[in-house]
Amino acid sequence: MSKIKVGVLGATGMVGQNYVRLLENHPWFEVSFVAASPSSAGKKYSEAVSGRWHMPVPVPDAVKGLVVEDASQVAKAVGKCAFVFSALEMDKQAVQNLECEYAAHDIAVVSNASAHRWTEDVPMLIPEINPDHLAAVETQRRNRGWQKGFIVVKPNCSLQSYLTPVYALMQAGYEVRRMILATMQAVSGAGYPGVASMDIVDNVIPFIGGEEEKSEKEPLKILGRIEGGKFVNDASLVISAHCNRVPVVDGHTACVSIEFGPKKPSKDEVLAVWRKFRAVPQELKLPLAPLQPIIYLDAANRPQPRKDRDNDKAMAVTIGRLRECPVFDLRFVGLSHNTVRGAAGGGILNAELLKAQGFLD
Repeated sequence: MSKIKVGVLGATGMVGQNYVRLLENHPWFEVSFVAASPSSAGKKYSEAVSGRWHMPVPVPDAVKGLVVEDASQVAKAVGKCAFVFSALEMDKQAVQNLECEYAAHDIAVVSNASAHRWTEDVPMLIPEINPDHLAAVETQRRNRGWQKGFIVVKPNCSLQSYLTPVYALMQAGYEVRRMILATMQAVSGAGYPGVASMDIVDNVIPFIGGEEEKSEKEPLKILGRIEGGKFVNDASLVISAHCNRVPVVDGHTACVSIEFGPKKPSKDEVLAVWRKFRAVPQELKLPLAPLQPIIYLDAANRPQPRKDRDNDKAMAVTIGRLRECPVFDLRFVGLSHNTVRGAAGGGILNAELLKAQGFLD
């Protein structure tokens, strides 16, 4: 089977580099187009990332010689790729406009950017939770007069560390009314060069611009429904978030307290739900899907970023410390790899779901 040719927008940045790395030898997709800012345009990819390649493996041979195009020159991508992964780092309105332009040129856009997360007809996906939201793609095309193009986005990276375990409990019939969470987010979440060493070493920064708002609101769209061609947020859940930057390279951790109602599960019931949980990506055997999307560790001092962020291709959510909560009902600690599951890996999994369900034919 011939592979689908794909492009990466923002290919020289941290998320773009992760896309290039993770797509090497992918069974379905092949990078055939890379684009970035005008300063990188015209260079071979290996030259454009020389001295700032931050991945733990060499630049893939198949991508080294690709000439970097200016991402704003959409016509350059036509005929070279069937869809693009968007890791653009630009003004929000500029990203919105550019992603729409690619879609208008019959190039599907699988985006990491936040620009379209609240666009009313754009799905914001975690494939284990809301694959049914892809039904909005046809509405999106009709609304905009697009033929083959469309836009699908993934949510904020920190959501991955807690939302799937919470959804699994909701799917099992337990009503989740309120959540309080405190995230401890890795410095790689700020890109490169990111947070200055003098700010983060021996320190915790209790503010990340926009993160608390994203953590409190984005889950409501993901857990919501489609009504009249538009997304309607889940109104049954209230979330209060505290987001902190900590001196960890990779891996976002979340400490979560949950209030249930009217039926409260026991610890054993929660563990049984998590250990049994499988969803569409596992049923379809998508290449990057974790075999076990929720991994629970019994050790009292786990999960830990350095030891557990790479579990199951760095695509699983690792959970620990499930116990009673004296304020709400239960509490736990969750961990996910922010630059893999929370960024490029999550985007690739979205694309795999799109292919498996016929949206990329």
